[in-house]
Amino acid sequence: MAARIALGVTGDVGSGKSTVLAWLVGRGAVTLDADRVVAELLARDGHIGRRVEERFGPGVRASGGGIDHARLAAIVFGDAGALRDLERVVHPAVRVAVERWLAAAEPGVERGVAAVEAVKLVESGLHERMDALWLVLCDRAERRLRLRARGWSRRDVDRRLEASGPLAPKLALASAVIDNSGSQRALDAQLQVAWRRLAGGVLTGEPS
Repeated sequence: MAARIALGVTGDVGSGKSTVLAWLVGRGAVTLDADRVVAELLARDGHIGRRVEERFGPGVRASGGGIDHARLAAIVFGDAGALRDLERVVHPAVRVAVERWLAAAEPGVERGVAAVEAVKLVESGLHERMDALWLVLCDRAERRLRLRARGWSRRDVDRRLEASGPLAPKLALASAVIDNSGSQRALDAQLQVAWRRLAGGVLTGEPS
């Protein structure tokens, strides 16, 4: 059974998208992390693996035969052209996988919401498939602290932050903007407002 509404959740790395996704699960939504889709494609899709290897060389292969995420990341983050090349290979396959997941997803218990989280949701064109889009923002300094807490080096953090896409197109498309720079309580309050707007507007067919 198809979900009644497809909700996109996007924002830069370290902004707290996963926290928002967990909150949605608590409201009965079903969710998909697009990063995991990418990881599975790189590990298991032979066609994707061959194309990545053709562009970035045999050094990106893992011992098990898939693509080594860390080696690939070391190449593409810090090189905007390389990152664009990788996205041209991966994004169409991710979109197909997300479409299949949305078609098969059972509605959430309460509202029939299927939420897809992706950093490059807008850049990949996935936003065109969504009925609503939540943009999660966070202060850059706070994002840096969170990424360092994951064990990332300062260099890795700098490269990931610099790889962030422009904010303006996402702001223009967002149906809700969530500022996750503060406390959990402040985040919860914003999510409650966004959820009520989603439930009262999109899900019932009323203007939002």
